Amino acid sequence: MTERGHQKTRTGVVISDKMDKTVIVRVSRREKHPIFKKYFTSHKKYKAHDETNDCHIGDEVMIVESRPLSREKRWRVKEIIRKSALV
Repeated sequence: MTERGHQKTRTGVVISDKMDKTVIVRVSRREKHPIFKKYFTSHKKYKAHDETNDCHIGDEVMIVESRPLSREKRWRVKEIIRKSALV
């Protein structure tokens, strides 16, 4: 795999591994409300390519942006940061 400039990376938790070579990763981030100054958590789900099917539900993974791999898949799993104890 060759590096092609700067790629966006995100860290999240795998919430689904039911597809072949695809996982759904939930990425959370903390935001501060502009008026009320209260912090809240927002989430976004990404479909990421997992070539070896190593990721399972509950794993913390790092995903990196890539070229479109399917209709909704634009991210790849770069590394598994922490394995889940649910296995």
